[in-house]
Amino acid sequence: MQSADYPLVSVIIPVFNDEAGLYRCLEALSQQTYQAVCLEIIVVDNGSDSLEGVKRLADSYKNVKLVQEQTPGSYAARNRGIALAQGDILAFTDADCIPDLAWIERGLTYFRQPHNYDMVVGRVEIFPQDSHNPSLVELYQMVSLFPQERYLKIFKGGATANVLVRRSVIKDVGPFNQSLKSFGDLEWGGRVFQAGYAQIYAEDVRVRHPARPTWDALRRRTMRTAGGMYDHFIRPEDSWLQQTKMLGRLIAQDLIPPVNFTISNFKNPTLKTLKQRLGVSVLLMGLRYVSALEKVRLRLGGTSRRA
Repeated sequence: MQSADYPLVSVIIPVFNDEAGLYRCLEALSQQTYQAVCLEIIVVDNGSDSLEGVKRLADSYKNVKLVQEQTPGSYAARNRGIALAQGDILAFTDADCIPDLAWIERGLTYFRQPHNYDMVVGRVEIFPQDSHNPSLVELYQMVSLFPQERYLKIFKGGATANVLVRRSVIKDVGPFNQSLKSFGDLEWGGRVFQAGYAQIYAEDVRVRHPARPTWDALRRRTMRTAGGMYDHFIRPEDSWLQQTKMLGRLIAQDLIPPVNFTISNFKNPTLKTLKQRLGVSVLLMGLRYVSALEKVRLRLGGTSRRA
């Protein structure tokens, strides 16, 4: 039964061509320690090649509603879920994430007294295919991807792989900017902060996310996030000179040698050997060049990528 201590929680999951990931996500949500009667799950298909497989999955679980959003982009899909959600608390995750079984229950503790926060940014833990033999590409992601605490400190937001927020906050600050293909979650979090709402990073509110298995997959993710950053900071209404100056700053950030990252790698227990520690630093430098080149491509008239 819903009450102040047990509010209705709406979990919003965008999905695009990832039935296997969605299955793992829904399995974890079906086993939550939080009362099932106080939980609704909204899966938003964003143009998958086969809707039938997604529909079969959604139909096999209780409290799961499947809807479609034809506008490409995860933020458009999330906005569709927001429009349909009935919960007092909205919880965002991705189809390829596996929430801890106490994800919802732990997250809700931060909305109650004495905490009374308005937005909770949780941990995203990256895991490899083989925990005993992770590849260099996987190790890089394990030590660098989704630094949620850092995101909250610098950008006042968090990746929507793991964010919970009061419904009233979204009503006030508005939904995600769905013109962005990446960075929209951090842009939206910044609006939440500017509106004066209380935010917190919660280490114990966790989801797990599989590492991308190949360099090419990681490269494509980097191009997408670079495009999101470009679209956010290079604004059409700014003058040519303002846009060029901002682009210069963004590219300069990409080309700065990762000295601090390399130093921190020698203290990171995830990296066991000198080869691993130096290897992930070289990998980061390569990805930074990918990011810089993508921003140059966009400046020359290209469009940002979805994936």
